[in-house]
Amino acid sequence: MRHFAKRFFHLALAAVTFGFLGLHLAPAAQAAERGKVAAFLEVTGFDVALDSIALSAGNAPQMLGLSAGDFGSNWTRLSQSVFDQDEMRELALDILTETLEDEALSHAAAFYASDLGQRLVLAENASHLVEEGDTKQVAGQRIIADLVKTGSKRVALYHRMSKAIDAAGAGLKAIQQIQFRFLMAANAAGVIELKLDADGLRALQRAQEAEMRMSLRASNLAASAYTYQSFSEAEVEAYVEALETPLMQQVYELLNAVQFEITANRFEALAFRMSELGQGEDI
Repeated sequence: MRHFAKRFFHLALAAVTFGFLGLHLAPAAQAAERGKVAAFLEVTGFDVALDSIALSAGNAPQMLGLSAGDFGSNWTRLSQSVFDQDEMRELALDILTETLEDEALSHAAAFYASDLGQRLVLAENASHLVEEGDTKQVAGQRIIADLVKTGSKRVALYHRMSKAIDAAGAGLKAIQQIQFRFLMAANAAGVIELKLDADGLRALQRAQEAEMRMSLRASNLAASAYTYQSFSEAEVEAYVEALETPLMQQVYELLNAVQFEITANRFEALAFRMSELGQGEDI
């Protein structure tokens, strides 16, 4: 299961009003049973994608102009407590049990349970657990450069893949909202002192939006090239076609919303817990 927007887009690249999809999706016409949803998380790899949200916590202080060292030896303990993997999985189960329709669940689970699907899940799970830093991006960029030289159609397939995964184009707005909620929570908790009010912060995000959109597109492309390098072109194309089906689009719209909302929720909680450790500065 593809990870959302490259793990908070490297924490939004730098220090909009957007209603999270998870808060606006209508209840499922026939919601799936909790046990089936739990099995679905495992077979699709969405459980590992949720776990990987915790990897973002290590870089959270950088968004505030700080470093983990500023919070002392208790930083690791605090971040692990806030980004508890069991708690995040339970929250996802709570939401999906109420909103994921059985037909859509069965459709997605059937694809990911196939031979190709399981190989894709293994590759994606391994990729999720690699930090979204220079190593993956540099390797992916080199692969893309080689594909362009040979005129491979894989580049176009990776673009189609990104579009299919976020058909509504909500990813960037959601990343901005996570960033907004985290910064505002850190300001309210006294961890930092923002020089901008809420309107000013949203205006700054809008000013950076075009650049961020281009960078996010390039980041997604490189990450896809890295993750799927061992698959044949035909297999990548088969995956893209599966992702473009209406039921899979429905599943991904919901999973993206769930993952974004859990991330925002945990970053807000982290901001308030960071105040327990002290430290802060103007940004």
